[in-house]
Amino acid sequence: MPILLVVPGAGFADSCLAPTRPFVPSDSQSMLDYKDIIRQDFEDYISDIQSYFRCLDSERARAFEEAREVSEDYGRFLQLVGD
Repeated sequence: MPILLVVPGAGFADSCLAPTRPFVPSDSQSMLDYKDIIRQDFEDYISDIQSYFRCLDSERARAFEEAREVSEDYGRFLQLVGD
């Protein structure tokens, strides 16, 4: 009689966390006063959002692979129990 072995995986991969939108002051004087900081915040955001998209792509691929494996496990389980 075949034995179905189910081994729990890692569960969820590291969470993909969306970056926070850069803050832009509403008054133009503050924009000028803090332009270097604001510019860097935008550049950091653009870099971080690209990393976020890559994380989402990786998580999506991982979830599809897991779903495929679970489907196969379920098929073997149904064969084992005769349903």
